[in-house]
Amino acid sequence: MKNLSKTRHLDPAAVCKSSDPMAVRELLSKVGDKWTIFVVLSLELLGGRARFSELERGIPGISQRMLSATLKALERDGLVTRELFPEVPPRVEYELTELGRSLLLPMQGLVEWTKENWEHVRASQASFDAR
Repeated sequence: MKNLSKTRHLDPAAVCKSSDPMAVRELLSKVGDKWTIFVVLSLELLGGRARFSELERGIPGISQRMLSATLKALERDGLVTRELFPEVPPRVEYELTELGRSLLLPMQGLVEWTKENWEHVRASQASFDAR
């Protein structure tokens, strides 16, 4: 029988194949957030550019506060630009940047995986919960 008392160590940099795994984790937590995914994909479906109210109507369950915070974070990270039009009332539009558009394919892939595997995950959860 193997000696199981030996502790194995995994280098955190090996997990994400990066010299800065903390930066990778931080950015993944941002772009992998459910609201970020919905905002980015909604912007794409709305032609890459949309008003706040259009996004709010198109994203089920998001509050104004959460949409505002998500858009602000996306703007800060360079994934979205915000343009204010000096009108009465003021009009604000958000647009995906080139960097933001580069997220579309990976995000759509994640959404497709989720759609294809949701029933399997649900069954696993039910089996686990029944134990």
